[in-house]
Amino acid sequence: MTTSKISLEASRDWVTRVVTSDTFLYIMKRLLQAVLTLFLAAALSFFIIQLAPGDYVDTLRQNPKISPERIEELRRQFGLDKSWPEQFGLWLWRILTKGDFGTSFVYQRSVSSLLWERVPATLLLAVSSLIVTWAIAIPLGIIAAVKQNQWVDRIFQVISYVGQGFPSFVTALFLLIFAQNTSPVFPVGGMTSINFTELTWFGQILDISWHMILPTIALSVTSFAGLQRITRGELLDVLRQDYIQTARAKGLPENRVIYVHALRNAINPLITLLGFELASLLSGAFIAEYFFNWPGLGRLTLLAVQSQDLYLVMASLVMSAVLLSIGNLVADLLLKIADPRIRLENLN
Repeated sequence: MTTSKISLEASRDWVTRVVTSDTFLYIMKRLLQAVLTLFLAAALSFFIIQLAPGDYVDTLRQNPKISPERIEELRRQFGLDKSWPEQFGLWLWRILTKGDFGTSFVYQRSVSSLLWERVPATLLLAVSSLIVTWAIAIPLGIIAAVKQNQWVDRIFQVISYVGQGFPSFVTALFLLIFAQNTSPVFPVGGMTSINFTELTWFGQILDISWHMILPTIALSVTSFAGLQRITRGELLDVLRQDYIQTARAKGLPENRVIYVHALRNAINPLITLLGFELASLLSGAFIAEYFFNWPGLGRLTLLAVQSQDLYLVMASLVMSAVLLSIGNLVADLLLKIADPRIRLENLN
């Protein structure tokens, strides 16, 4: 009995420490801010979408097989006969009470089910691009900083300038032409092959990875070029600091000076950029998904906008805002882990 009481008290103390910790309070604060941000983003997006002439039902009037009575019936069914504030209020109330984002006009399916099908594909593409970008840009930035003004540094600078000068759609178009001319070395589009269901689980992973190569490159080129330049500049600033000169004067190996002392302090601004990097990748995914027929959130949103599928557009924009909020929160927490001296409340 005594042991049970001690265990219960220990559990309570642990829960109290967690709940009252700075990290927990910061996370709760950011989540509350995210809720307000999502509401404002949803409201602004809704009324901007409504400013477009016509709606989904108006596009059906061009079909002579659909009677005016049926069109009016659909208008009432979708709630388009109500005023803008009423439509937004009902949509928001369904989300809060039922977790229902509405029904897609075009697909005649729950919007939530459509999003759950597409979000993993977008996240897979964005995360893979993020990994590739950082895995290449950070080492090249370090080499460029260490070899400052040497031929290696100049070559990397030219590569970064060229990479930043190419818009994402130009890179995607070039890679698409490359895929068509080298077929079947690289798949032209899609996420899987025709015989995907017949493959083993390992074969399915390889098949998806094979289809990811060109879209990932299209997303990574511009981000890689910018991150490589930022890494070089940040590391050069740190290498000029007095404590780096002191470490070298003490006879520490050059690798230890660069990778332990210098890089550890130069990495903080890069981690801060992680949230913005995810934001740019998600926005750039629209282009990559469109060119390579990737079944992701960006392509779904684009098609929804073109067909004026109101509830699907709204839910897609809200989901994008959720992903960006999570990305920024993760970046802040990683910054705290990388440098414990940083106080989370000073990151706002």
